Amino acid sequence: MRIQGRVWKYGDDINTDYIFPGVHTYVLMSDEEMGTHAMEGIDTDFTKNAVKGDIIVAGKNWGCGSSREQAVKCLKARGIGALVVVSAARIFYRNAINEGFPVVICPEAVETTQPGEQISIDFDKGQITNAKGVYSFKPYSEHIQSLMQCGGLLPYIRQSLAE
Repeated sequence: MRIQGRVWKYGDDINTDYIFPGVHTYVLMSDEEMGTHAMEGIDTDFTKNAVKGDIIVAGKNWGCGSSREQAVKCLKARGIGALVVVSAARIFYRNAINEGFPVVICPEAVETTQPGEQISIDFDKGQITNAKGVYSFKPYSEHIQSLMQCGGLLPYIRQSLAE
């Protein structure tokens, strides 16, 4: 799988309240509606202007804070293609896998990527290409790639049971 998109860049310690504000957590809403609130705790430009296929690039400890899965769901529903980070909070990373939302750990790419530039991610080769070069990351295992291709853990289980 390969994607290309425009970069939204953020710093370190972007917590789940920034990604999906807690005030919305217990309000029943569709995934699509959740997507309209993505990043509104920190970036109103993102809330107004992010489009399907955009890529978020950020520093260390992305998704720290609560374990709310809405922080992943809102980004996926918004159409964000992937997240490239220095590091991610373990619970956010696991929620992302469960939701079929790709998170790439690649500090070198984060350091050289600029906001607004176009980058591409080749998940099979484990490579990110930006204006400054090509950077390698550890690709997902075959099993995790299967989860991603199905759209997450629940669709994967449904497909497996149907077979």
